[in-house]
Amino acid sequence: MMFLAVRYLLARRRQTLLTLLGIFFGTAAYIAISGFMLGFRGYFVNQLVNNNAHVHIQPREDFLSDHSLDREFFGRSYDHAFWDPAPSGRKDSAIVENPQSWYRRLAADPRVVAFSPQLTASVIFSNGKATAPATIIGCDPLQQMKVTTIADYIVEGSFTDLAAGGNRVILGDELRKRLGVRMLQNVLVASATNAPLPFKVVGIYRTGNRFTDQGAYGALADIQAVNRTPSQVNEIAVRLEDYLQAAPIASTWSTLSQEKVESWDQLNANIFEVFRLQDAIRYVSIGAILVVAAFGITNVLNMTVMQKRKDIAILRSLGYQSRDIVTLFFSQGLILGVSGAFLGAVFGYLFSRYMQTIPFTGGTMGGRAGGTLIISYDPKIYIQAVVLALLSAIVASLLPARAAGKLTPIEIIRAGAE
Repeated sequence: MMFLAVRYLLARRRQTLLTLLGIFFGTAAYIAISGFMLGFRGYFVNQLVNNNAHVHIQPREDFLSDHSLDREFFGRSYDHAFWDPAPSGRKDSAIVENPQSWYRRLAADPRVVAFSPQLTASVIFSNGKATAPATIIGCDPLQQMKVTTIADYIVEGSFTDLAAGGNRVILGDELRKRLGVRMLQNVLVASATNAPLPFKVVGIYRTGNRFTDQGAYGALADIQAVNRTPSQVNEIAVRLEDYLQAAPIASTWSTLSQEKVESWDQLNANIFEVFRLQDAIRYVSIGAILVVAAFGITNVLNMTVMQKRKDIAILRSLGYQSRDIVTLFFSQGLILGVSGAFLGAVFGYLFSRYMQTIPFTGGTMGGRAGGTLIISYDPKIYIQAVVLALLSAIVASLLPARAAGKLTPIEIIRAGAE
């Protein structure tokens, strides 16, 4: 049967080739588009995961209800207190309450690789007449390097220089340009209500993200002194052994205290919604190509059945069963599907290798200067492409094959088969 199936396909070479190309391009397009999208997605998620903490422990958030302020204003006699309008909104705490308990808890948790207490403050930098408002992050430098990859973006100096203390600061490149300072120069750092303190510039970092590069880093104790908040922190950044477990771990920790605990994927939930939309567009686009190819297979097989009715009559007269005739024409669609899927997968892989050589800077996500497109070669992509191609070929082959199997010699003679 396989020999006859191949002969029938070769008898209509042009139609067979066009149908084969439909499966071929559908499979290749799926691999190329999926490789590009998933490669970029993997790079993007890698930046989210590695550039920042996996879990953020921040001050608690309190949402006011109709009677949230009754006790504060009326003491215990507030049974008949009514507000017009009623209290509403959010009342946030400025610091993490009792951070020492969190330190002990995190240090004892085997799932935690490292954690870094932080104090983020809004300050004003000044260098002569040049001033610039910015956000400075006070941290434990050695722990911060374990939690994030900020040290990888240092272009001058070293992040570990902050560990020496003594009012040292590392500036983002954008902030450095606005202030017009160089390495080892002094800048004045002041909070909104406190006198400025001199800080020595011991490093410059450049991430490629302009917003991030307008900030600065300092030692935690130094920033607490600038902010006049000794021993206080407003965030604890945590890195885990398995970043995929960040969400369930954050949910568990959030029940242990009133602090706000969020994982990296919870903070970026809107981005994952975009990824799901991309997947839908990818499947619909490639699905349309494969549907067109499936119609091509159906058309070729229908034409073959019409032209080979005499052969069907002869085969049935020789004793071939209906299932043999179904196998004969179904095999033709399967040959087209397997051949198109295999050739498309090979071409898709080679085209993906070519795309990987196309220059790509990476934009604001890490400044991949001189880099190239990131392409995913996940085996799932190739398996999905081949399965989709084969499914379209199988479904398209069933109806013509079943129609051919139902033909009998008497029906063919009555229809005037030649």
